[in-house]
Amino acid sequence: MEILEKMEYITLNNGVKMPMAGLGTFLLSPDEAQESVYAALKEGYQLIDTANAYVNEKAVGRAMRQSKVPRENIFLETKIWPSFYEQEDAVERTLERLDTDYIDLLLIHQPAGNYIAGYRLMEKAYKEGKVKAIGLSNFNEEQMKEILNICEIRPAVLQTEVHPYYQAKELKKFLDEEQIVIQAWYPLGHGDKELLEEPLWKKLGEKYRKSPAQIILRWHIQSGNVVIPGSKNLEHIRDNFRLFDFKLTEKEMEEIAALERNKRYYTSTPELLQRYAEMVPPVDTQK
Repeated sequence: MEILEKMEYITLNNGVKMPMAGLGTFLLSPDEAQESVYAALKEGYQLIDTANAYVNEKAVGRAMRQSKVPRENIFLETKIWPSFYEQEDAVERTLERLDTDYIDLLLIHQPAGNYIAGYRLMEKAYKEGKVKAIGLSNFNEEQMKEILNICEIRPAVLQTEVHPYYQAKELKKFLDEEQIVIQAWYPLGHGDKELLEEPLWKKLGEKYRKSPAQIILRWHIQSGNVVIPGSKNLEHIRDNFRLFDFKLTEKEMEEIAALERNKRYYTSTPELLQRYAEMVPPVDTQK
């Protein structure tokens, strides 16, 4: 497949090769997730992101089977939720829901509850070959240092908010030093109209014949950010993958870097993390 051949990859700190662009399934119902994942895999996507808390892992597993794409050609990523960190069978139950023998990348979803216990669970699964790489989601630098100080297996990826209005430059410096790849959620700024209507996208879009979303996603990839935009719109799924037939210049990358506003769309608080630790997603009743 022509598009598949153009995919760009990044090598994680344990040698695992990860696609730079994929599909996220946050806020998708099981039916939506199944349809979107199936469409994405048929389009040539390799990276699929889900989570216990999305309550659509079973649907993702069904879409993978339905697509007939060989399992080794799919980079499957999911996240363990805080209320499961101390459950010894949390990884096994996740594998069962996804109907797969292994997970390519498993993350701690939130720095809430006993996340050290959760990390130990992931390390055990990694040693047993059930997980190919492990990492973190929504951790700040201080919280990551805590993990780095106690871990046997270093985290390979941090999934966190990154977009042109919040570029996480200091965090990325730290991650580069630690050889940890950054993966952007909200890569398009949570659909912020102001961001998507920046005049710069129009100028670059006319030059490259690309949409604002495609320009932004290309900026991410050239910045070393893995992207997982989510969508249930089949046209957007297709367009969000047309990122490998053009390249922004150094000057254009600098112009985008100048858009930094330190503007976040998600802010973690102790109260929010406490709620996460107490919340139990209905994973056993999902479709």
